Amino acid sequence: MARLGSVDLNLLLPLAALLEERHVSRAAARAGLSQPAMSRALGRLREALGDELLVRAGGGYALTPRAERLHRELAAVLPRLEELVSDAPFSPHDAAETFRVTGTDYAAELLGPPVFERFFAASPRSQLRFAPVHDGVFDDLERGRTHLIFRAVEGPGRLRSEVLFEDRSVCVVAAGHPLAGRARVGLEEYLACRHIEVSVGDAGEPAVNRRLRVGGDDREIALTVPFFAGALRAAAATDLVATLPRRLVVQQGDRPGVRVLEAPPEVGPLTYRMIWHPRLEDDPPHRWLRDVVRDAAAALDHASEP
Repeated sequence: MARLGSVDLNLLLPLAALLEERHVSRAAARAGLSQPAMSRALGRLREALGDELLVRAGGGYALTPRAERLHRELAAVLPRLEELVSDAPFSPHDAAETFRVTGTDYAAELLGPPVFERFFAASPRSQLRFAPVHDGVFDDLERGRTHLIFRAVEGPGRLRSEVLFEDRSVCVVAAGHPLAGRARVGLEEYLACRHIEVSVGDAGEPAVNRRLRVGGDDREIALTVPFFAGALRAAAATDLVATLPRRLVVQQGDRPGVRVLEAPPEVGPLTYRMIWHPRLEDDPPHRWLRDVVRDAAAALDHASEP
């Protein structure tokens, strides 16, 4: 029986499942083992490594410091090992992969439909889990809990990033707003208004605020919401201004209660990216997923763009 140091290589997959799930029953289901078999595997791993690996914390389990290090290393090594032992090229049609992606409601509304269409047409047995952006999303990417992130911000420098498309910013106001009759709003008028801010996960300060500050300007934020669609609805019900991606506003269709104005040029465009971990750069399933996303982004309907 092959061994790596003191660890039986047959225990690598149970170890990876335990470190990822942090729960014996869920790890057993993930690895295709019975719960007693997974409990025995955990006991053997603890003995071989001289470490508890999983310890009770609150209502669940937490990883020991050594287990955290093992988790990071296995997340980088296992995809390579799986590719090495596979003697067949990746076939999306025959695959039964599960991909976890994270994005804003803007990504789900705009990029989601063309991605979903292409994904399931090419790989009908695979699964796609789309989760909302949240604090710690980049940490999830590091730990292998998500495979791809759609964001309008650049990730940390250690991560891979690719621009998918750009979008213009527009201002959405209620039909009765003093600016409602305008085709566009100037910077002075824009700054005199009170605003709705979309704050997404741990992205930090919105790009609009950063760009305005370059010119020494700032806008008054009266309302903060976590979703773009929520900001659109809030603008219709208040005297506040929502600065939103134009494609999302078009996607939502005609709304009698709102008016759409061109934003001041100082607000700037929105650049949307996909972000992934470098360990997945050469992983065939992940390469295929990125190609699906690229194709979907390239095929976005530009008919509404003047």
